[in-house]
Amino acid sequence: MVVYIDEIIIYSETCKDHVQYQARVLSNCTPINLKISLEKCNFCQQELLALGYKVSGLSLEIDQNKVAEVLQKPVPRNIKEMQSFHGFASYYRNHIKIFAHMTSSLYKLYSKDVVFEITKEKRDAYERIKYELTNTPVLFLPDFELPFKLYIDESCSQALGAALHQRQIVDGEPREGVICYISSQLKDSEVGYGATQTKFLCLVWALEKIHYYLKGSVFEFYNDCQPVTQNQGTSMTARYHNSMV
Repeated sequence: MVVYIDEIIIYSETCKDHVQYQARVLSNCTPINLKISLEKCNFCQQELLALGYKVSGLSLEIDQNKVAEVLQKPVPRNIKEMQSFHGFASYYRNHIKIFAHMTSSLYKLYSKDVVFEITKEKRDAYERIKYELTNTPVLFLPDFELPFKLYIDESCSQALGAALHQRQIVDGEPREGVICYISSQLKDSEVGYGATQTKFLCLVWALEKIHYYLKGSVFEFYNDCQPVTQNQGTSMTARYHNSMV
C-alpha cells in the first residue's frame, strides 16, 4: 500500500490478495472515522493514473493529459514561468534521454545579472523538450530476477547520460525496453576531461545514481570506449580510473 496526501493505492500480485488488502484497509478506516468517497474510488484496476503517471503491473508512462495542460501555455515570458516549465519537465526526466544536455542552455537564464531573452538556442531547447514530453517511451518496471543492461552516453561536452534497459517477456515475446534514463550536468572542473576520463566518470556516476537497481543484481555494461571496458591504458590513466572506483 502507498499513501500520498489524500490518495491510497493498494497493489498486490494476485486478485485474492488484492481483495484481502482492500478489506483490511477499509476496516481500518472506521475506527479513526476516515470517510472515503466511493465515487472517487476505483477497485481492482489493471492500470491507474497516479501522480502524473499511468501505472500498470508491467509499465510506467506519462499521463499525457497532464502534459497537454502545460504544453497549451504560451512560451515562457520571464524566469519564473521558465523555471515552472523546467521543473515540470524535470519531473519526467527519467523518461527523456540526455535531459540534462537538452536543458543546459536554459540554465544560463537563471544566472544573476543575465537579461531574460529567448534566443533561437533557448527556443529550440524549449521546443525539443516539449516534443520529448509527448514522445516518451513507456518504461518497463524492473524485474530483479532478470539481468539489466546499462548503457552510458557521454555524447556531448556538457552532460553525462545513461540508460538502464532490461529484456522482458511482453505479450509472449522477448523485448528489450527502458527502465529509466538518467543525466546530469558536468561540473566546471569536469568539462576539460578527456574522452576516456569522461566515459569512466559517466560509468562511476551512473553506478552510484541507480545503485538501488543494480546492487545485488546481474547487469551488463555497454559503451564505445574499449579502455573503459577493460580498464586499460597508460599507467597514469589506470591509476586515475582506480582512484575513482
